[in-house]
Amino acid sequence: MPYLRLTMITPPRIGALFLLFFLIASGACTHVASRESKQAPLPPALRNPHLRALLAEFDRFFADSMARSQTPGAALVIVKDSVVVFQRSYGLKASNRPSDTIGPNTVFRIGSLSKGFAGVLTGILVEDGQLRWDDPILRYVPEFRLSSPEQTRQVQLAHLLSHTTGLPYHAYTNLVEAGYDLRFIAGQFARLPLQGNPGAVFSYQNAAFSLIGEAMEASTGKTYAELLMKKIFRPAGMIHASADWESIRRCADLALPHVYTGAGWLPDTLTRRFYNAAPAGGVNASIADMGQWLLVLLGHKPGVVSAGTLNQVFQPRIKTNNERRHFNRWAGPKEASYAMGWRILVQETDTLVYHGGSVNDFRSEIALHRADGIGICILFNSASPLANTCIPAFWERYCARRDSILRWKVARPE
Repeated sequence: MPYLRLTMITPPRIGALFLLFFLIASGACTHVASRESKQAPLPPALRNPHLRALLAEFDRFFADSMARSQTPGAALVIVKDSVVVFQRSYGLKASNRPSDTIGPNTVFRIGSLSKGFAGVLTGILVEDGQLRWDDPILRYVPEFRLSSPEQTRQVQLAHLLSHTTGLPYHAYTNLVEAGYDLRFIAGQFARLPLQGNPGAVFSYQNAAFSLIGEAMEASTGKTYAELLMKKIFRPAGMIHASADWESIRRCADLALPHVYTGAGWLPDTLTRRFYNAAPAGGVNASIADMGQWLLVLLGHKPGVVSAGTLNQVFQPRIKTNNERRHFNRWAGPKEASYAMGWRILVQETDTLVYHGGSVNDFRSEIALHRADGIGICILFNSASPLANTCIPAFWERYCARRDSILRWKVARPE
């Protein structure tokens, strides 16, 4: 099985030639020199030998892990200091089509990584004066009902995005998967016992979370998918991204989902699940798109969203100690919280912004260190066990080389 889309060059040969070839092939470098001018030097991040060594080491680890797990396909992007420093595709769109390899523009479903888009889009609309974080959801979704009329009136948009409405864990996710309309589901919450007051208890949601899209449509007159396209996808340069069933159904460059059977990983059926709840799990994107998204999240595209709004989106809202089991594979998170569509993992000296996703047999992972200006995203077209370990494995390797990477300075010309 051809796991690597591009041939990896062994570490002793990594240098300027490798970097130029890789960047041109992956689309990460777009500089074109005129015949009369000299080619501009590579950005500092791409000349950093310690960073290059990290990228080579992690690429070997990931390719080897793909082979050992027989994972059908994946795509990986890493951003550092405003530059896409690594982008690579591995394996196949469908395991029964040996020549149909995944590329930089192959589209995946990204599952709950969609929640991060909802948080940022809400922040943009708050910037525009079209929403407020403390707006009551009843203002936009009058069908919304909890078992307590008083608490129904208290639930704000920020509570939806931080999973602190007071509803029980995964309330009516089964109705979302069955295709029910969100406004219908909003009226059914009154049947459920409450776990606590708004803002007081973390309890992960999909249906309630997705009501943020209904609020956006009521406020702007545009659908959630239209707003994502206008406010994030197009201005960020995410040219293959979408948030609806029709777009992925028509996509020609598509990774198919896979299930594991006695015969190994086999292609599965693409479904409509969660496109009725797109803020929670309906975004489609390629790895090239996700590289641009990482640049947005690290503050390098202020024309899309301001640094101040990103600070609000990433501000921890509620401790998630009851979900610590999700982070046992991480080396040393001291504290876990949830922000606006994002998990925040605080270690002794570092803070990571993180989320994982799973939908329709796809898996996805994203994490970024804002202070160090580095981020990573990995997309899988299967529920590969590698999805559980790949991001912690990257951060362990990054931390081992971090001091050298951050201390390295560009040598001044003589």
